[in-house]
Amino acid sequence: MKRFVLGLAIAFLAAPFAPRAFADESLRVGKADRAATPIIPVNVGVKKGFFAKHGVEVQISDFSGGAKLHQAMEAGAIDIGVGAGPEMAFIAKGAQAIAICNAFPSVRFIGISVPPDSPLKSIDELKGKKMGVSSTGSLTYWLALQLARKKNWENGIETVAIGNASAGIIAAFRTHAVDADITATSVLFDMEANNVGRFLAPVSDYAGRLSGGTIYAATKLVEQKPDAIRRFLAGWFDTIDFMQKNKAEAVAIMAEATGFSPAVEGKEYDLTVGDFSHDGKFDAESLANLKQSFTDLKLVDSPPDMSKLYTEAFLPKR
Repeated sequence: MKRFVLGLAIAFLAAPFAPRAFADESLRVGKADRAATPIIPVNVGVKKGFFAKHGVEVQISDFSGGAKLHQAMEAGAIDIGVGAGPEMAFIAKGAQAIAICNAFPSVRFIGISVPPDSPLKSIDELKGKKMGVSSTGSLTYWLALQLARKKNWENGIETVAIGNASAGIIAAFRTHAVDADITATSVLFDMEANNVGRFLAPVSDYAGRLSGGTIYAATKLVEQKPDAIRRFLAGWFDTIDFMQKNKAEAVAIMAEATGFSPAVEGKEYDLTVGDFSHDGKFDAESLANLKQSFTDLKLVDSPPDMSKLYTEAFLPKR
């Protein structure tokens, strides 16, 4: 009995000094957009504790676009950025970051809408029409050009820069400044719910894969805390597994994060949830399309070696 009690005492005294599997790590995570679907798992993962499960405390910051997100990463204010594949062009131009996960290979979360009373019923009827885009040289601008290219319409689309806010799109529809618009499908579903727009099709119907959701790590984080990146990605994929198996709870958190109604987010969930990657690997189609977009939009002086812009070294084996 004395030996038993003594053993318990030793174990009790030693317990606080026993090594932990890992220490808690605080990561500053930036989102290129508050409401874009490929980015929302950050909010879901924090809410459900999946990052915490892997010893990561996530501090979220929302940005209004990939450029501002990467400026913050360059300034050392953000450790991990969750944005889109086209932001890899910043790395090609010297940004101190690297893509670490092709989280959402498609661009199904971006779509084409038309006014509610438009006679247009399919994207095949958009030839010669005025297409609203966020700005000249943006991803939506390139997606409009890609539609004309895929359909072999020479000079078949006239782009009009109207921003990506629903108010601007609605005004352009009402004044007939544009015949259609390209923007986030969650915005389009919200417009449809208010009878101020009608969803036509996701751009993935013609654009293919483009690494629509991509996760980046700052070079300093890669050099100093590589294990923190692995733990963050482990929490990310746990979150994706949860979202795909628990629609009602996932939609509720999505609606809370975006400000859209559960009905709108329910439609968004049904359209997009199946496109999240389960392994995060960068596919050849996404990389080829990104390279083409960099050239088309004159984002780089010469076509980059895409293999130098990303790594799969931190992806969990699944």
